[in-house]
Amino acid sequence: MLVDIFQPLRRALFPVFIVSQTLPLVAIAPLVVLWFGFGLAPKIMLVALVTFFPMLVALVQGYEATEAEIGQMLRAMGAGRWRVFVLARLPSALPYFFAGLRISITYAVVGAIFAEYAGAAKGLGIYMLNAKNNFRPDLVLAAVGVSAALTLILFGLTALLQRLAMPWEQAGRQPAGKGQWR
Repeated sequence: MLVDIFQPLRRALFPVFIVSQTLPLVAIAPLVVLWFGFGLAPKIMLVALVTFFPMLVALVQGYEATEAEIGQMLRAMGAGRWRVFVLARLPSALPYFFAGLRISITYAVVGAIFAEYAGAAKGLGIYMLNAKNNFRPDLVLAAVGVSAALTLILFGLTALLQRLAMPWEQAGRQPAGKGQWR
């Protein structure tokens, strides 16, 4: 929201966010674990690092997709900047938000597994590492299957959440003759 409201902030921070995506997770993960320990915090930080940028880009694009006429009409009716944001820009960004969330979900699972792989006491990443070190490709593939299933479940839950958060989208997709005027 801040990078949408304050353009100078966007111009200042966007290059930093872009550079953050060029950092190889293979190199960053062990450092984050060394700096912040083996607890949950470094894993959350790594997942946030890989998921933040797709969400940011999607939301900024969604805010920019707001029809200018809607904002002009709201301002003509006395709405301030915050009111225009809440009534026009935020609803306009919802489809983009969920698109970014679906992309981020897949990155989040991979990021979490790699964060565990880089330094954890338990979890799917450690399970994969131990299975690999014990020359058990069957267990590695089983863990990959669990990872894929988890990703599919989260992706499906995101689609369900989108339907619940945006019921007007579903109403607009009904075929003609199912309660809609032709």
